[in-house]
Amino acid sequence: MDVLVTGGDGFVGRHLCDELAGRGHDVTALSRDPDPSVFEESVATAVGDVTAYDSIVDSFEGQDAVVNLVALSALYQPSGGEERHFAVHLGGTENAVRAAEEHDVERFVQMSALGADPRGPTAYIRAKGEAEGVVRDSDLDWTVFRPSVVFGDGDEFASFTKMLTTPYVTGLPGANTVRFQPIWVGDFAPMLVDSIEDDEHVDQIYEIGGPAVLTLGDVTKLVYRAEGKSVSVVHVPTSLAKVGGTLIGPVPFVPFGPDQARSLEIDNTVADNDITAFGRSESDLRTFASYLGVR
Repeated sequence: MDVLVTGGDGFVGRHLCDELAGRGHDVTALSRDPDPSVFEESVATAVGDVTAYDSIVDSFEGQDAVVNLVALSALYQPSGGEERHFAVHLGGTENAVRAAEEHDVERFVQMSALGADPRGPTAYIRAKGEAEGVVRDSDLDWTVFRPSVVFGDGDEFASFTKMLTTPYVTGLPGANTVRFQPIWVGDFAPMLVDSIEDDEHVDQIYEIGGPAVLTLGDVTKLVYRAEGKSVSVVHVPTSLAKVGGTLIGPVPFVPFGPDQARSLEIDNTVADNDITAFGRSESDLRTFASYLGVR
């Protein structure tokens, strides 16, 4: 099968492309400035920006499936303001769907997010929700994934936690309230490939989480423990984080704004873990603690 992965040399993309190529598929990774060195398998690359239709449309020709991974981080305030989420997540998805329909692509897999909702509390969640609507309303055979935080080599989850905290004693917004259900990229990427290979996944939305639910405080302690350091976490009410986020939001070198503060009030966990649709159980999955090498 010929598969195009938009954002293919990003964190999830490089793992997905290697998984696809390892299963015998012909893979092309599309990005604005592709880096072939990140792949362990034979993966072709193409240059294109999903926000510019003419730059990507030719790469969709002859493809059997497309996996749309291009995304901005929910953890950081994007350059250009929160409207950038709509330009990339919504506008980029509109362009990818249009190009896929023009070239009669058979399958389209969309990387969304837990809580995606056009009426959601953050620009990231609203843009992801509107993008899902574009995919579902298309003429394509589609599958939508809503994962919790995906972790692994090359991610930003641990580094973001360290950016917000300090060793020994640290204040942390939402330390005891916001919960994550992180899933290892080595467990998640094979599910994305399965969704392309098996028609039973057509027109399905999957909410995917890992084997353990962790508060932001739990994550912080694990990250520092992996470095041989201890930390006491002091919970900071999210109401104070909102005030701080509003004050620092306009400062260009501070990657945390009011939208990110609001995200600390949103649980990032699944009610029913759809990993079962891929023949997996939570006991099969790698925990964040085991990945870090701590208990």
